[in-house]
Amino acid sequence: MKKALLLLLLVLTGCSAAQLVNNWKNPDIVLFHANKVLIVGMAPNEEAREAFESKMQREFTKRGVESVRSLDLFDVEFTASARSDDEILRVEQQLLDKDFDAILFNKVVGSQDKQTFRRKIKGMNQLFRTFSDDYKGHQDIYYDEDYYDGFTVYHVETSLFCICVDKEMELIWRGAIDITDPANMDKTINDYIKLVVLAMEEQDLIFYKGSNNEVTGL
Repeated sequence: MKKALLLLLLVLTGCSAAQLVNNWKNPDIVLFHANKVLIVGMAPNEEAREAFESKMQREFTKRGVESVRSLDLFDVEFTASARSDDEILRVEQQLLDKDFDAILFNKVVGSQDKQTFRRKIKGMNQLFRTFSDDYKGHQDIYYDEDYYDGFTVYHVETSLFCICVDKEMELIWRGAIDITDPANMDKTINDYIKLVVLAMEEQDLIFYKGSNNEVTGL
């Protein structure tokens, strides 16, 4: 099931900047429904956070699920510094008191600089018949710094937590997503949200197949 889901999402997203690399669902959960969800985009970039939470909120609205952005719930002071366990527990209780069912928590957990060989179009299909020709044709590998293409991969996690009475926030689902070299913020956020929605739909988590044929209108 898990491998089939990963393959399906890779096919559907094609050349998307976002790729699902790992996926876990609570084995005790068959399907999960929520009426009111808090959307949290944890990012130091305020513009990216607002864009993500607003776009994701529209996906919930299209499917008739009430959602609230963390930007509208957490004041500036709350996110400006580290908070204690007691302070976070008080927030959880406030969410319960306000009839929230779930939290969709999104965060960047790391990044990794990578390199790939730059394809040498000239001579790509050329057959070098002597060592001398082959060596001369590729000797710049030793000293040409531009022979490599550098790019950054950001590792992002999306977690769905249930807000349950008399229980700690229980993890329902978590997806690990890699975002490669996000040059365009809007496109990257759109790709990311589409991937999250597809993954949740496939596992009957808040979003259900057939609930909206357009999937996303980003």
